[in-house]
Amino acid sequence: QVQLVESGGGLVQAGGSLRLSCAASGRTFSASGMGWFRQAPGKEREFVAAIRWSGGTTYYADFVKGRFTISRDNAKNTVYLQMNSLKPEDTAVYYCALDLVIVVTNWHAEDNTLYDYWGQGTQVSVSS
Repeated sequence: QVQLVESGGGLVQAGGSLRLSCAASGRTFSASGMGWFRQAPGKEREFVAAIRWSGGTTYYADFVKGRFTISRDNAKNTVYLQMNSLKPEDTAVYYCALDLVIVVTNWHAEDNTLYDYWGQGTQVSVSS
């Protein structure tokens, strides 16, 4: 059974940094893609970033480009989201998600309906 366990959320001042981790277990992920999404109170869940497990191609929402970096550690089956220059509007619950078998030639990483498994979420709060 696939499990995704997130960690690393917390409270930080504007301009600060946090690193989120998502540890995956239960199978091999060479054909998979991992994504990070977030949901703020009263808002819909939105795409933040994603990475192909094989090859490491990355994808970002425009509002995080240059501030957030997604990466993976194949040996640990863990995906990271390094968040720098945080803003109050980044406050949300952040979720990692796993698309078990991606469409290699045309993966719509931003489409949350493609993801098969979700983590429990971790709160990120940025104070002004």
